Amino acid sequence: MKQYGAGGLLRCFDPRPLPGFRLVCFPHAGGTAAFFRRWNSALPASAELLAVQYPGREDRLSDPLPATLGELADSVAGALVPLSTAGLILFGHSMGAALAYEVAQRLERAGRPPQLLVVSGRPAPHRQRVETVHVGGDEAILADLRRLGGTDGSLLDDPALRELVLPSLRADYRLIEDYWPADPLPTLSCAVAGFSAAGDTEASDEEMRAWADVTTGRFDSRVFPGDHFYLREAGPAVVGEAMRLLGHSASATAGWPSTP
Repeated sequence: MKQYGAGGLLRCFDPRPLPGFRLVCFPHAGGTAAFFRRWNSALPASAELLAVQYPGREDRLSDPLPATLGELADSVAGALVPLSTAGLILFGHSMGAALAYEVAQRLERAGRPPQLLVVSGRPAPHRQRVETVHVGGDEAILADLRRLGGTDGSLLDDPALRELVLPSLRADYRLIEDYWPADPLPTLSCAVAGFSAAGDTEASDEEMRAWADVTTGRFDSRVFPGDHFYLREAGPAVVGEAMRLLGHSASATAGWPSTP
């Protein structure tokens, strides 16, 4: 595994020699880079996968937590600029979608725009809902995680494990719930695609289609089966669709595991 950026901000689980492009994945709130580890097998041999490892989790437990989503976006964009000689596709789910959008803005300002931004499971920035879960403290955060169903229940029920992950969860909920885009809404020149799940209560198809307003380039939208955590089962289909939008052919996905 290769790491890039301060603290190993970017993780590459399967480095490729001279990749033609890189798929950069941004996890949901509370998520880790490992969520995307097995997506490598759905990529063509010419592509390399990078995943963002947010501060405050796993081997980054002691790293300082960012004060704002913009601060985190600055760090990620800074780490990506030297890697952008190969084309970049940014993929962000939930909180990661807003972060990927902010990173795309910074890359465009640096003259290194991504080829494609794929946002998933998060309403467009100007259509985002007012959310204040973090104001309710740890119990409200834990209740929301149980409602969404994306976290192992045993992790939430074990006091020791819970105390280990709560600091980063608090930070993530605060970052995304305090986030608001600039006014007027910053627009990108790159292609944008909005991916959603038919049963996702966190982002409707209409809210995802509103991402069309953030780009002067092409916009596409796709709806997959499942709920907010549809990526567990739809990983290969999601990667394949992103590759199709770029005109690439994804590799065979036979034997894809059911969980990330």
